[in-house]
Amino acid sequence: MARYLARSGVASRRRAEDRFIAAGRVTLDGRTVTDPATTVRPGAEVRVDGRRVHPEEVVTLALHKPAGVLCTVRDPRGRLTVLDLVADPPARLYPVGRLDYDSEGLLLLSNDGPLAAALLHPRHAVPRRYALLVTPRPDNGQLVQLCRGVRLSDGVGRAVATRWLPGPPRGIAQGPRGRAGGEAWVEMVLSEGRNRQARRMCAALGLDVQRLVRVAIGPLQLGGLAPGACRRLCREEEAALRAVARGGRPPGRGAPPPAFAVGTNPLAVAARGDGRRPVGPRATATLSLRAAAQRQSTAQDAGGVRRSRLERGS
Repeated sequence: MARYLARSGVASRRRAEDRFIAAGRVTLDGRTVTDPATTVRPGAEVRVDGRRVHPEEVVTLALHKPAGVLCTVRDPRGRLTVLDLVADPPARLYPVGRLDYDSEGLLLLSNDGPLAAALLHPRHAVPRRYALLVTPRPDNGQLVQLCRGVRLSDGVGRAVATRWLPGPPRGIAQGPRGRAGGEAWVEMVLSEGRNRQARRMCAALGLDVQRLVRVAIGPLQLGGLAPGACRRLCREEEAALRAVARGGRPPGRGAPPPAFAVGTNPLAVAARGDGRRPVGPRATATLSLRAAAQRQSTAQDAGGVRRSRLERGS
């Protein structure tokens, strides 16, 4: 019963148990219910204070959160929240995860509790992709260190992958440039949701994050969604998110999205026709140690094969 009331938008499960069910304010087919574990079968009539309630439709929205908006349901101080940006909510929605006050980009709003829990659970390691404008301009060694690991107050933080970006993401204004171009856009992919992790990792290396834009959650892209705008996910997008949250791949896709393929770099691909080797410090991805070690091992194996052929005279 408590879950039914929560899905109906009456209150959270805990508040439904304490304020409604325990207080005898809920009836099921005309009988008062005091057990929050009571099963509600299809077609049953549930009333709260005499008013019939129905479960809300499961809805998930993609929102482009601007900077200066709180990622919460309500604020006691009356500041703008992400729910204030949704003109006519189709259901009672909650933010899935967080973006801090100064950050912007893709945020999910949903009343689908199981989906939200799966996306946020650390065990599932759902990748989140960020574009960061940092100053001063980092060198390759600093981007490598982000993948290797940076010691933080709550443990070591590691990026799944990092790479240079030629500019801001699509739909994001460049903004005023720093002195002598002393800043750079970089991409960081994280599989954790620790508080302000990307900012703290950069700060540990002496990099100041001027802007942070989340451009993807799993297979879902921010795309051209305008700041402050939102849209409802289609069934295919919801199914893809659930598949990734379960540790699988989006249905109908044979491989993860290229943006999450550690060791690839669109700039290097365009310059060489492949993405196996960097072409220069400004046009290359900084690879994770695992990917770099794999390439080195492959090269050594190939060298061994060539030497053995020479020894055999082939």
